Amino acid sequence: MINLQPYTNPRYFLIILVALLPLIIGLYFGKRFKIYEAIFSLVFLFLMFDGKDTIQGWQLIAYVIFQFIITFAYQRYRQAGKNKTWVFCLAVILAILPLTTVKIAAVVPTQVASLIGFMGVSYLTFKTVEVIMELRDGTIKKVDPITYARFLLFYPTLSSGPIDRYRRFKADCDKAPEREEYLDQLRLGTRYIFQGFLYKFIIGYVFGTIWLPQVAHAAQVLGNANGGLKISWALVAYMYCYSMYLFFDFAGYSLFAVGTSYFMGIKTPMNFNKPFISKNIKDFWNRWHMTLSFWFRDFIFMRFTFFAMKKKLIKNRIRISQVAYLVDFLIMGFWHGLTWFYIVYGIYHALAIIINDIWLRFKKKHQKQIPHNKFTQALAIFLTFNVVCFSFLIFSGFLDTLWFH
Repeated sequence: MINLQPYTNPRYFLIILVALLPLIIGLYFGKRFKIYEAIFSLVFLFLMFDGKDTIQGWQLIAYVIFQFIITFAYQRYRQAGKNKTWVFCLAVILAILPLTTVKIAAVVPTQVASLIGFMGVSYLTFKTVEVIMELRDGTIKKVDPITYARFLLFYPTLSSGPIDRYRRFKADCDKAPEREEYLDQLRLGTRYIFQGFLYKFIIGYVFGTIWLPQVAHAAQVLGNANGGLKISWALVAYMYCYSMYLFFDFAGYSLFAVGTSYFMGIKTPMNFNKPFISKNIKDFWNRWHMTLSFWFRDFIFMRFTFFAMKKKLIKNRIRISQVAYLVDFLIMGFWHGLTWFYIVYGIYHALAIIINDIWLRFKKKHQKQIPHNKFTQALAIFLTFNVVCFSFLIFSGFLDTLWFH
């Protein structure tokens, strides 16, 4: 039996294109074959978790059943007209419990991680928490079980996103697009997939497979020669090389997921929008891994801000936003993993945004004295790029190898 990991080689795309042909033909004629779409997803999920990954397939099934119980129990509770905060908090805690357990088990000597740590657990958790929170807000009145299953198990985005929203997804999957709209989706989907090939299999390969090991080795040799971590040309080269690899590899993967989704008539949101031309760090997070950053903005940053204002935890609104940034990015750091470099990465970005906000307020107050032209804009892009690349050096964990090994 073939084990098909998503978007790993050209053969995968030929197989999935052939499998998608009935859906493509149906959508062209204004018909959405929901039964075939379900069969397609289940078959490819089976192939994805076949062989040595079979246990992960069973974990996925158990996880979805667990989340169904939580979501529909909470929906029934809300439909009864009840809205106790502690019940909502319990539902959220239960929804994130599997992911939290996986993150803790990854750094604690235990077999728990292997029992529940399947591919895609993070992105499924983001989806379930979003639905529970919007049920509480009333923006989602009722979750349809079939649509919810399709939403959670949507094959193109299962393993690594982008993170869609239930209401947006439901609007697409409930109907077939008009022919002209679908032809445009096919055109864009084809473009995104070829762009993904360029990003992941060519540019990402050069940076990640050819250059990165070489500069990593050079940095380690120079570091050992100097008795530990020391800034060198190789370390700087590693920082830029890893940053480029991280972007092109992940952006390429995301383009594959979006392009495949478009073939299926689902307009999954884009994940990247030219992040390295950002003029400041806040602009960067509006362009980088957008579905993740917007999820954290909507469901952590904004909710903490409203909670702090409502409970009058902090009177100064500027201080509230600063604390909210720290909470937001600290949680993001912990989500990546319970290691010092992920946590420092989160704190680093929180401090960068706080400093940026202070600068923007100062700039607005003294706008007549501070020049604003093409040179200053280019300087802002250059500074932001380097601030971001240094954060990726922290994120890579490479400094950990220089310090402790």
